[in-house]
This record gives sequence, C-alpha cells and structure tokens, in this order.
Amino acid sequence: MNPADQNQSTELPISLFDYELPEELIAQEPLADRTASRLLVLDRATGDCVHTHFAAIDQWLRRGDLLVVNDTRVFPARLMAQRETGGGIELLLVQDLGGDVWLAMARPSRRLKHGEELSILQSDESGDGFSATVVDKQDDGMIRIELPDALEVLNTAGQVPLPGYIHRPLEQVDRYQTVYARETGSVAAPTAGLHFTDAKMDQLRSMGVEIASVTLHVGPGTFQPVKVEDARQHTMHAERYVVEEPALESLRRARDEGRRIIAVGTTSCRTLEAISDQLDQPGPISGATALYITPGFDFQLVDGLITNFHLPKSTLLLLVSALAGREPVLRAYGEAIAHRYRFFSFGDAMLIL
Repeated sequence: MNPADQNQSTELPISLFDYELPEELIAQEPLADRTASRLLVLDRATGDCVHTHFAAIDQWLRRGDLLVVNDTRVFPARLMAQRETGGGIELLLVQDLGGDVWLAMARPSRRLKHGEELSILQSDESGDGFSATVVDKQDDGMIRIELPDALEVLNTAGQVPLPGYIHRPLEQVDRYQTVYARETGSVAAPTAGLHFTDAKMDQLRSMGVEIASVTLHVGPGTFQPVKVEDARQHTMHAERYVVEEPALESLRRARDEGRRIIAVGTTSCRTLEAISDQLDQPGPISGATALYITPGFDFQLVDGLITNFHLPKSTLLLLVSALAGREPVLRAYGEAIAHRYRFFSFGDAMLIL
C-alpha cells in the first residue's frame, strides 16, 4: 500500500509530497484570456492524463453535472504601517470582529505592544492620518487591532495581498477575482475559478451543467506551508463559510439522483465536505471550518475537482492527493512540468474526474 494512502491514524511524512519545480514555471501574471490556460485531465480510476486547454473543458463535463463554485471576493486586506519607533510593519486583515476591531496578521509582530499605535501608510509610504491600535496578541500569532473608519482606510491605503511567489505588481486587480465573486471577505482568491468567463459559464449551463455557489472566505492559512514532518500534525486555520438554501437544494438533488458533484477549487471542496453531514438541514448553513483533508479522507459529496497546480508540501497538494492518490497526482505533476505548464495562482488548470 502507498504510505500516503494509509489510514488517517498513521504517520504521514510531508516529504512524500515534495517535488522539484523550475522557478520559471511559476506564473507571474494571468493570461490575457482567462480560458486560454492549459488543462490537464486526470482520470482517478486509471491515473491516465490527457493534455488539453481549459476552453475545451465542456468536452469533459456532461448534462446533469453540478459544478460548485466559491463566490467569495478578495478585499484589499494588506496595509503597510509604521510603528511609534519608526519601524515598518505589514498588516494583513483577516476578519472584521465588529466594533472597529479586526483580527490580523502582523509582520514582524514580536515586539508589538498592547496599546501601541500604528500609523497607516499610503502606497507612496506617506502617512494619511489613519491609525490602528494594537488591542492584544494571541497565542496563534494573530493580533487584534482597533481600526476606525476601516472601509475608508482599505479603499485609500489597502492593497490586494498577492502570494509571496508573485513578484510582479498586478496591472488589473480584477484579474485576481473570479467573474462570479460576490461576497467580500477573502485575503486570497479561489484561483481555480479564475479560468472561467461569463461566456464559458453560460455555455456550460446551456449544455445542461448546473452551477451552484457556496461561500468560503479564504484566510491566511492558505499561505501557510506544512512545517511538521508528520503532515497529520499540521493545524489548519478556521475559515468562515455560508451555504444558502438554493445551493443546498441543488446538492441534495444531485446526491439523490446520483449525478456528479464537481468542486471548482479546493475551497469549494472543503466547504462541501465540511457540511456533508448537514446537507438535509434547511439553509442557510454557516459556520467556520478547519477541515484538513489528507490521504485516507472519505469524501462524502465531491466526485471531481477543478484546481490549479499547488506548492510542494502544501495542504492543497495533500487534498488533491486525497482525492486522486499521491502517486497519480505526482506523476501528473511530473508530466505538467515536462510539458512546461504554468504553476500556482495564475497558472494552468487540472481537472480530476
């Protein structure tokens, strides 16, 4: 038995999910046409791969399939600030806790003090009169800050937080949003959805593919690598989700009729599996999930997945391996590298069926 596919109770060395990626294959910007990306189709049953393009994804879908997308919207959550001592600090807002208080990540955070005032900087590093006050520091590395006039601050000084492996500024900020983004609250885009256009979604609907929306607000945990040798000891950050009644009804019908449920992105996948035991409850269903999907996981709803190519030793690669098997996934990644696919957030796509 493949050691990565054993029961969840066994140790799972993260080294099993490592691979070598040439740096030049990390996509630094999106393609001009969202649907122009390449698509690798991986057959879960056989491990076979087919190389095609995302524009042809309709050839792999069929009438009755239910695509589930994540309609979260990225907000300009990154703020640059200056401490009272003159040192610079970067803030990543994670969640509005109400009463002008926000949960945030700060870098560096070690010397921050309770009650310290931080001056918010504009993009030209000038002050603009806005400030934030440190409320407290938490054990998980997060801090709470008081940020009056947060909406105005974000609109004037906030930046869209791109992953650290993207080194070029994004000329069109809306290219880091899906065309169906509706509910503001994420610090990162559900990037599998970046390949869709309104026209492609209309085409899929016209051929009988059903599309439902869930909301999971992507938190900073999506950037966190697995740092422990036993991957099962990694702890996920909780992320907030909402699934409205129309989506629940679509999921119930698809499940009861035996139709394929295909998640668009790992965030949609995690949301579906997190609510699988609540599916027959009336909606909306909301909460926070820290569901961590690793090989050995028993999928209850998801039959297929549209996703991008993920970082080595990442929780996202573990999730994909849970669905399709570690060895088939790493073989597919090897083929993608050999065929010069583009990797990560602005890269090419993978369809697992």
